[in-house]
Amino acid sequence: MKKKYIFTGRKNIRSVIHLYSIILVEDDSMQREILKTMIHSIYESIKIYEADSENSALEIIKNNDINMFFIDIGLKESSGLDLAMDIRKISKYEFSQLVFLTTHVEYMLQAFKQTHCYDYILKPYSKKNVQAMLNKLIDREINNLSNEDNDSNKELIIKIRATVFIRVKIHDILFIEVKGRDCEINTINGSYTYTNISLKKILELINCDYIVQSHKSFAINKNYIFKIEKLDIRLSSIYFNKYPKTALLGYRFKSNIIQEFKQVGRCYGE
Repeated sequence: MKKKYIFTGRKNIRSVIHLYSIILVEDDSMQREILKTMIHSIYESIKIYEADSENSALEIIKNNDINMFFIDIGLKESSGLDLAMDIRKISKYEFSQLVFLTTHVEYMLQAFKQTHCYDYILKPYSKKNVQAMLNKLIDREINNLSNEDNDSNKELIIKIRATVFIRVKIHDILFIEVKGRDCEINTINGSYTYTNISLKKILELINCDYIVQSHKSFAINKNYIFKIEKLDIRLSSIYFNKYPKTALLGYRFKSNIIQEFKQVGRCYGE
């Protein structure tokens, strides 16, 4: 059964997958067909272009918009490394996702240095490895959408499960709490668990100056703080207006947050 990705929220992100395109550059038609079948069994809506040489690949690449490149590093008539370097010279593909297909892992150091490829897949292909690669790179593409809008419309795409995503407005986030290997995103509309992500990574995705780390396990939205109450010499509780849960403020993070909080005349419990 083919996996169908489900997205909920104001915008339908299924369009990202529907418009996503990959080119497979592999001169062995059987290997190319195996990889193509694997990809379509994971993401049935992805557009896949095929090429068996550097020249045919460049023709497709220049006349279409490609999101991800899978390139056999050992093309018979030319080097996949040379093709990758030619792709990088095309401005719109300077930072595109590029993955090498290889039987020899020892070639990959040169490939990483010269073409800034994202990763590689060893032959014979493993569906598990191909799926992990696609999920990682497509997740990155989806998360990049979070940074496209201006601050008032900026959104974070939260991965609830491997196949379920939702959007939340970044300015609606109250605080974030680390829960094991996940992060719980508390918003004015409820809480959502972003699976398998660190606090550092989620703050990089949010990338705004009013959501800051307040503790090793918490980040808070400074705009929604209602009260800060000291628990002991090193720890305080942060309360949010009309929200039952609280966050923690650690000693090493408190100076800037409390100073700004006092300036706007809110309640700080000494």
